[in-house]
This record gives sequence, C-alpha cells and structure tokens, in this order.
Amino acid sequence: MSTNTTASVEPVRFDTKIAVLLREDLEPWQRLNVTAFLVSGLGTVVPEVIGEPYEDADGVGYLPMFRQPVLVFEGTKETLAAAHARVLSRALPRAVFTGDLFATGNDRDNRAAVRAVPTAELDLVGLAVYGPRNAVDKVVKGARMHP
Repeated sequence: MSTNTTASVEPVRFDTKIAVLLREDLEPWQRLNVTAFLVSGLGTVVPEVIGEPYEDADGVGYLPMFRQPVLVFEGTKETLAAAHARVLSRALPRAVFTGDLFATGNDRDNRAAVRAVPTAELDLVGLAVYGPRNAVDKVVKGARMHP
C-alpha cells in the first residue's frame, strides 16, 4: 500500500521567482559563465532560496542547491537596460554582469570594474533578480525565454 498523500505528489508552486536575463549576442560559453556568476550571490543574500543538502543512496552528501528553478531569458541591450531600471526601482535583490568583467581575472578586479562605471553607463550583459513572481515578471518584461 502506498503511503504517498495527494499533497506529496502535487507540483510545488513558488510565490517567488529567480530569473536571469542575458544579452542575446553573447557567445555560448559567455552565457553559461555569466549565468553561473550571476546566480552565485543569491544564496548568500537570500538564504531562503537554498534547499536542503542532497544525499545519494550510498550516503554520499552533496551541496544544497536552489529550491526552485532558475528561469533564463534573453534580450537586446535595450531590454537589459530597461530591466535594470525596473529592478532598481523595485529594490529587488539583483546581480549584474558587465562586458568589462570578461577582461578581468579575479573578484577584486571584477568589483573595481563595476565600481568604475556610473549606473546609467554600465555595459550590461547579464542581470539576475529574485523576488515575488509578479515583480520579477515585470522586471523581465519584453525578454524572451532562452532557447
């Protein structure tokens, strides 16, 4: 006899969303690299996005991961600029990746490269955002799902 309840097989719906918006003209390796960098900060600032650690049948432990999917979008440079303005106006947790970061080789230089450019002049190639579903949807409005 199965001990599963209806609640345990129902899909989990989150009232929050994690979204990454990438500039459409990035090379495939850049898309992967930028996405990884952008989402890496969310768990440190918003710990509730992290689930429980994993363990396989042999008892080998694995690191916890996000508790919910990360939706990846793409758009033009203008789409990123508009999304950036919207995320700032909503004061949502966010991360940015600029074109300048492809030329740096370490965290200190990455932060210095972003710090050197005024907000309105950032050469955005990626943006990550976390927050209520409807607010995140408004931030990424105009972008399309990454293929």
